[in-house]
Amino acid sequence: MSVGWDNDITDHQPTASSLEKTYSFFKTAMGIRLLCSVAFCFLEIGLVEVKVTQNPRYLVKKMGEKVFLECVQDMDHGRMFWYRQDPGLGLRLIYFSYDIKNYEKGDVPDGYNVSREKKEQFSLILGSASTSQTSVYLCASSLSTAQHSHILSAQKADIREKRP
Repeated sequence: MSVGWDNDITDHQPTASSLEKTYSFFKTAMGIRLLCSVAFCFLEIGLVEVKVTQNPRYLVKKMGEKVFLECVQDMDHGRMFWYRQDPGLGLRLIYFSYDIKNYEKGDVPDGYNVSREKKEQFSLILGSASTSQTSVYLCASSLSTAQHSHILSAQKADIREKRP
């Protein structure tokens, strides 16, 4: 059996038109297959509950005003982190906490303070908002295990330009 060709397969040379139709068919089939795969992935992801929330989601403040950002997690994680990401730069650690009322400065702590009165909550405080603090702020949490005891070293990358 042949599709779009003569019944005599042995001495048939496919035309450009028939090749384009065949290619188009396979391209469409692959596209549908990919779309279905992506849809199934999203369906599975949709079943996973969001475990870390950050409030407020968006915030605009006048210069000099005090700013409170709150991070809440419901996974009973001991470690919590506050990062900032500026255009063209990777994530930079502001502060991290390894338990209630126990926190340490990260790479860029100047102008920031933190509070952790409950295991599930880690607040970032900007004492006086300034233009240098305009950024994307992200919070995260992690299990407190021996495997994670060196987490900071994994997050600090020292990239330098080599010159001949």
